[in-house]
Amino acid sequence: MRSYDCAIVGSGPAGLGAAFEILARRPDARVLILEREKVSSGGLRNDCKMNFSWPIGFPTEYWPVEVADAYLRRVEDFLQPTILPQRNISTYERRASRIGVQLLKVRQSHLGTDGGLELIKSLLSRLSGLGAEISLEEELISIDRERKTARTSKGEFEWDQLVVAPGRHGFDFLRGFMRENAIEFSDNSIDVGVRVETRAEHYPIVKDYYDPKFLFPERTRTFCTNSGAAHVVQERYLARNGETYYSVNGHAYSAASRANGLVNFAVLRSVEFTQPLASGQDYAEFLASLAMLTGGGHPIMQRIGDFRLGKRTTRDGLNDDLYDFEPSLASCTPGDISLAMPAKFLRSIWKALKQLDTIVPGVLHPATILYYPEIKLYANKPRFLDANFQAADGIYLVGDGAGTSRGITAAWASGMRAADGIAARKGW
Repeated sequence: MRSYDCAIVGSGPAGLGAAFEILARRPDARVLILEREKVSSGGLRNDCKMNFSWPIGFPTEYWPVEVADAYLRRVEDFLQPTILPQRNISTYERRASRIGVQLLKVRQSHLGTDGGLELIKSLLSRLSGLGAEISLEEELISIDRERKTARTSKGEFEWDQLVVAPGRHGFDFLRGFMRENAIEFSDNSIDVGVRVETRAEHYPIVKDYYDPKFLFPERTRTFCTNSGAAHVVQERYLARNGETYYSVNGHAYSAASRANGLVNFAVLRSVEFTQPLASGQDYAEFLASLAMLTGGGHPIMQRIGDFRLGKRTTRDGLNDDLYDFEPSLASCTPGDISLAMPAKFLRSIWKALKQLDTIVPGVLHPATILYYPEIKLYANKPRFLDANFQAADGIYLVGDGAGTSRGITAAWASGMRAADGIAARKGW
């Protein structure tokens, strides 16, 4: 039977951060990285934009500023990003502050989807050169905590330390893993919103600030801006009942290729269920199923001009008059998002968009598209035994799926932090 000092489930930034740090501490460590997909997955594949300022991406219950800053320095030292300049944003800051909105200044890097793929290729090559074993299309099925063995889709192996880092797409897998292994957790939070797409000339702030972070009242914010060579995409998820649903997302290629003059970004509203305490995952699947029903199995898109008039968007309405660009996700169903989005989310998001149009006039041009749903599943909250995200003896849960991060840099930092805990336990 194969035997490893550390097995890592998931090859996204959290898993990679853990692997590199373990091998830096113990070069002869036997390290296995399992990935259920055909290719290395995770946030590095999709646009590959990285934020290097607290608290962006760092849930504050786990990451006090001094702890986050120390790990951010380590992540930056390892990845050596090129930080993008920010120019001419004082006007936007003043407009925002006058109406109770905050514009965060965040140190950012952007590689684009194509650059992210090259980075992944380089990182995996380096890990292989350091002696790590990377097994693609191998899925973890179950573990035996007492014997410290694991059963996968390809066989069995023994592990001494286990890092589980499945990312957002592995949210439900992680929930099942925790239930099977008696790890206490809650998943009562959810982020629901729309993805906005418009011409870059209608959102000119992106010329000076690649991914502007606006915080609005009612726990609403902008998230994940893409511009230049930007596209809206749909991501496939599998619900617990076996049904497929899609959530939209955005990505962009590097500035040197495939420019289309568009920009897209999410506006998300956060909610926590307290009385009664409910599952955010179950609620997300309910909302997604309603969106799929309304959109005939696809996400919904609606033009701002139609939304303001209270009417649905039709395929014939996507014309070359006011509606002056083709949607980058043409498979979406033109329709009425108000039929599928709960009013609490829709009211907060529409209020935020009107405030944003005051700060950056033009973003609510009649041609601007709202895509729905965009749902973020990173709200698992395990009960950890220590500050290094150990959830059971020798088992560490990290990354967006475990609620310890919300983005590439924080996920990488959470993997490093778990590796620090392993090294301290093992005396490496």
